[in-house]
Amino acid sequence: MNDILSRLSELLEERKSADPQSSYVAKLYAKGMDGILKKVGEEATETIIAAKDGNKEAIIYETADLWFHTLVMLAQAGLKPQDVLDELAKREGLSGITEKASRNT
Repeated sequence: MNDILSRLSELLEERKSADPQSSYVAKLYAKGMDGILKKVGEEATETIIAAKDGNKEAIIYETADLWFHTLVMLAQAGLKPQDVLDELAKREGLSGITEKASRNT
C-alpha cells in the first residue's frame, strides 16, 4: 500500500511546478489551501452519499477521490502520506477511547 502512496506523493510534489493550464493538480495548488479544502469537502460529501446508497463501486470510486484530494491537501501543507501512516502506527493497538482521552487532557 505504501508504494502507491509514495508514487502519488512524488507526483503531487512534481505538479507543484507544473502549468495550471495543463495539470489538474497544479490548478488545485493555484487555488491555494482554501480551494483544495473545498474540493476535499466536496469529495467527503460524495463519499458519504455513496456509502449511504450502499453502492460498493461508488464507495470505492468516491473514497479514491477523497484520498487523492486529501493527499493534495497534505502536500500543500508540506506533509507526506508517511506522516499520517506514522500517526496511525502510533495508535495501533491503542483503544480508540484511550487515544481520544489522551487528546483531551
